[in-house]
Amino acid sequence: MIIAVIIGLFSLLYSNNMVKKLSEEERKKIKLWAYAQHMITNAETEQELNIYLTLVESNNTIPVILSDGKNVISFRNLDSNAIKRDGYIESYFEDIKEKNEPIEVNISQTELQYVYYDDSSTLKQLKTYPYYQLGIVALFIAVSYFAFSYSRKSEQNQVWVGLAKETAHQLGTPMSSLMGWVDLMEIDKSYANEDSFEEMRKDLDRLKVITDRFSKIGAVPILSETNIGEQLTKAIQYIQTRSSEQVIYQYENIDFNLFADINVPLFDWVIENICKNAMDAMEGTGTITISCFLKNKSIIIDLTDNGKGIPSGLQKRIFKPGFTTKKRGWGLGLSLVKRIIENYHKGHIFVKESIPYKKTTFRIILKSKNNA
Repeated sequence: MIIAVIIGLFSLLYSNNMVKKLSEEERKKIKLWAYAQHMITNAETEQELNIYLTLVESNNTIPVILSDGKNVISFRNLDSNAIKRDGYIESYFEDIKEKNEPIEVNISQTELQYVYYDDSSTLKQLKTYPYYQLGIVALFIAVSYFAFSYSRKSEQNQVWVGLAKETAHQLGTPMSSLMGWVDLMEIDKSYANEDSFEEMRKDLDRLKVITDRFSKIGAVPILSETNIGEQLTKAIQYIQTRSSEQVIYQYENIDFNLFADINVPLFDWVIENICKNAMDAMEGTGTITISCFLKNKSIIIDLTDNGKGIPSGLQKRIFKPGFTTKKRGWGLGLSLVKRIIENYHKGHIFVKESIPYKKTTFRIILKSKNNA
């Protein structure tokens, strides 16, 4: 839209400059025409007369009226159909008096005539062209705006649909587990023991975490100063207990003296989502390397896997709501990750690098409190 406005303004300035130049050229032509008109009566040879007549006849685009100042003496290049109407010439004469300064023609020492002229059809079209173009630019801007609005609404719809499905998916696992325990207790009362209740409490705690996470989406989260190294380790440990034994978690360069303002449940959700994507990319087998260090007064968190990688053309699109390369999924996880980090924590997240089947690194940047 900005480019369209710039193009429109440039076109308007350029066209106005062209109009000015063409207007000057037409005035020069009329001056030459007026001179030829004057010299016809003073031509001394037939050759001179033919030259001046040729100059007069050469003007076949610019409407002109020769007048003594009050009355029309002759005219040229007026609308052949319009001049048949009564009073048209006189009316047209009054109109063009205001458009361009007349050119004097000395017929004799005591007699003056004046050449009044109008803009040629080409010049008139050139004058109106920028406004047509601005209209097209305005139409383009309007269409772009509505297309952008539609895209945003569509994106929001995808977010809400995905969020609803993700909520159902997240709630499904602990609820299924609880229902299983209840069914077992109804079949065999011996299952109603402390171990079973402990497992049920874990499922209830999981439901509480899920509810807490989703309740913060769309609301302003409360941030608190937190040791990022410690919290990152806790989040990884929680995920590790729920991962396949074939997924190895490797810590590398973890600084436990870094602090930042975060919302812990949402931060844990970010780490969980990235690790789940890493496990999918590695198809359940591989290594996830975690780093956390200070660089340029910012906390850098790198999560690296050795999965199939992300093509360069998709590295920005993966954060768009609804985008997914999985057969099952709603394309919401990384979109929420981006919103949580950038909208709620004022940080940044991006794919730092991706080499197929070697390494893919997601980088999170948070503002450090250490130098605040």
